[in-house]
Amino acid sequence: MPAPHDLGYRSLFAHPELVRELITGFTSTKLFDEIPLSAFERVNPAYVSERLSAREDDIVWRVRLGDEFLYVYILLECQSGVDRWMALRMQTYIGLLYQDLVKRHALSPGLLLPPVLPLVFYNGLPHWSASMDLAGLLMQAPAELAALQPAQRYVLIDQQRLEATALETNATLLALLFRLELSSAPDVLRKVAPALTAWFHEAPQDSLRRSVEVWVNHLLARRPGKSGAFTCNSVKEVADMGRKFETWAEEFEEIGFQKGSAEGMAKGKAEGKAEGQIAALREVVGSLLRIKFGVLPELTMQRIDQASETELHQWIEHSVNAPSLPAIFGDDTVPTQGQSG
Repeated sequence: MPAPHDLGYRSLFAHPELVRELITGFTSTKLFDEIPLSAFERVNPAYVSERLSAREDDIVWRVRLGDEFLYVYILLECQSGVDRWMALRMQTYIGLLYQDLVKRHALSPGLLLPPVLPLVFYNGLPHWSASMDLAGLLMQAPAELAALQPAQRYVLIDQQRLEATALETNATLLALLFRLELSSAPDVLRKVAPALTAWFHEAPQDSLRRSVEVWVNHLLARRPGKSGAFTCNSVKEVADMGRKFETWAEEFEEIGFQKGSAEGMAKGKAEGKAEGQIAALREVVGSLLRIKFGVLPELTMQRIDQASETELHQWIEHSVNAPSLPAIFGDDTVPTQGQSG
């Protein structure tokens, strides 16, 4: 039975865009950089043998390279411990994949088995200590048998140990979602939430939008005291997303996100939380208005920077149906500095 967060990542990696982003952005493999999304085809990995059950929880893609195919096998290890036998598992699953291709007569005209890129996506808290090579699990063989021993390696993507700087400079959607899961609460509010808000406005595919919603909901399901379902199908719901991020910010730290220094935390907790919420609201208001009305006048930005929390909430609500900036801020076309809303 897959864990809830496994299901969230399965929803993401059901899209070729994110599979390609995973490979090109988080492995050293360069082969996929120029491969078009049209070359990707999802494969059902429910391979069944007499003694082994179906592997329905893993993700397999077939990728066309000219007249041939290669396969990408993604094994999800989400919020779990380290599996010492991962290299053996991977060899078994790839063996089942090959057996299935032979059984279905799905090999190339030369009847040769295709290459496979084996990926283990891990986001557990313990450091990954398992051997990434099957040879590390085998006792030393006599010299005359050494060449006859099996070999299998895999590529590990250890999400919890990704560098924050590299994630911030990575402009992909997948990197943004990783930042949501890994960042401290203030960074989520000030940086990640506005960027994700903007992405939802610009998302071209409804199916990808829904998959991101599924992922966020499974992320939230790991928190105590679950909030309501996360959806972003309208401007109003995108605005509500900003409010939800405020509510979730403190709880993010309770599910394993990075925490800031404990020095002064107790003293400044209430004040810092309030300031973070208002800063996040300002980011959300600015993002919503820029998306709807384009570049904002400088005095409008000053008005947002000086606004109270109540005003910011009112402007978010008014932005849903407002036809213009004056309809939100008042009669003046360009709000004057110091005017109240």
